[in-house]
Amino acid sequence: QVQLVESGGGLVQPGGSLSLSCAASGRFFSIETMGWYRQAPGKQRELVASITRGGSADYAGSVKGRFTISRDNAKNTIYLQMNSLKPEDTAVYYCNVDRMTSPWGPGFDYWGQGTQVTISS
Repeated sequence: QVQLVESGGGLVQPGGSLSLSCAASGRFFSIETMGWYRQAPGKQRELVASITRGGSADYAGSVKGRFTISRDNAKNTIYLQMNSLKPEDTAVYYCNVDRMTSPWGPGFDYWGQGTQVTISS
């Protein structure tokens, strides 16, 4: 099993910055891809950014150039640095683990509880 704990959400003015972090814990050998998703009111959950264990990152077009995802494998933690924030970035941000390996075999699709990010003046 994998437990994910997110932190760093909050309220910031347009044009500002926020940093999110997500720490994974539990009984596992390794985690492959971790990512950040977001869900705004009345909208579907969407991928924001993901990063593989090897450090290969992928971004949604709407955040490319503004957001940066990074990862510390030793700490099983990912980070999301969000700059030039816009009101449309307002959402609950969720951390995700797509696949992990453990003594009991692989496990798939784990989610954190989410952290609110609000961009407003």
